[in-house]
Amino acid sequence: MHFKSHSLFGRILSPTIILFTLAIAQVGVISAPAATRRPCDIFAAKTPCVAAYSTTRALYRAYTGPLYQVTRQSDNTSINIGLLPDGYANAARQRAFCAGATCTMTRIYDQSPNHNDLTRAPPGGAARGPGPNGYDLPAQANALPVTVAGRKVYGIAISPGMGYRNDSPKQTAVNGQPEGVYMVTSALNLNEKCCFDFGNAETDNLDNNAGHMDAINIMCHGNPCSPDAGLDMENGIYGHLKVPAGAAFVTTMGASDGQHTYVIYQGNAQSGTLSTTGAVPLPSGYQPMRQEGAIILGIGGDNSNWATGYFFEGVMTRGMPNRQAMEAVQRNIVAAGYAGQLKLGR
Repeated sequence: MHFKSHSLFGRILSPTIILFTLAIAQVGVISAPAATRRPCDIFAAKTPCVAAYSTTRALYRAYTGPLYQVTRQSDNTSINIGLLPDGYANAARQRAFCAGATCTMTRIYDQSPNHNDLTRAPPGGAARGPGPNGYDLPAQANALPVTVAGRKVYGIAISPGMGYRNDSPKQTAVNGQPEGVYMVTSALNLNEKCCFDFGNAETDNLDNNAGHMDAINIMCHGNPCSPDAGLDMENGIYGHLKVPAGAAFVTTMGASDGQHTYVIYQGNAQSGTLSTTGAVPLPSGYQPMRQEGAIILGIGGDNSNWATGYFFEGVMTRGMPNRQAMEAVQRNIVAAGYAGQLKLGR
């Protein structure tokens, strides 16, 4: 758009059995993080994930597939980056593959059963990308090192001209259906440009007017940067819930019934609970919503690709999650242990 304003028994055991029991216990401790619920397990009961992306960790406890694809520019060879047994990214595979070379993230895999993978965004009504045939560029694979649960992994660093999209996904909300969206992002490396979005957008890459999008957004206002979180609903970003300037890791969330109300949440992705706007009436001209169901990351619905931002994980749901579900996901995000010294950029 163009911006407008988840015992030992009580008896004597033989030494062999004791050693075997201890070995199992040790394996269990190592594997425990993978056995705990992840965000999409939390949402599953009432508002299941229809799309789930992360370059840092599994968003379902049972997920064992790839997280993202990296492509080495020197020979145009690609590999998938998957998971360690504990459910966090096997980023060492990326470092080995990309040693001494430039690599980009060319596919972000959807962990949901819908396989709504994201690839480079095509040109749109607002902008063509700097890549071949007007496509946007993929993010540099090693540009955003962080740690999660003490493991070195990588986020997605979006710069102008970069962006990802899927114009024909399955199961996403359309035509006023309820939905939810969240992303773990940052209040660093933001600008005032449109649009650092993640969520629902037009399928034809054009600005199709009010209500045709439903994507969570974070951006700066003014100089110095005063960031806030809102829902980009096309031809307007609404909610504007303040985000602490300089916060390295931020949770931003939005939900809408698609007919009458929406709500924004935000919190520190490293600690604490969520603040919220509470239920707010959808603006005039947005009742009901008219979502088209495409999925975007780092751009607006018409490929407005001038924003900067950081992305670590995010999901879209079928149905409008309640506050209890959002708070449970926030606790899961905090427990994941995002950390690192991120670069401040404008």
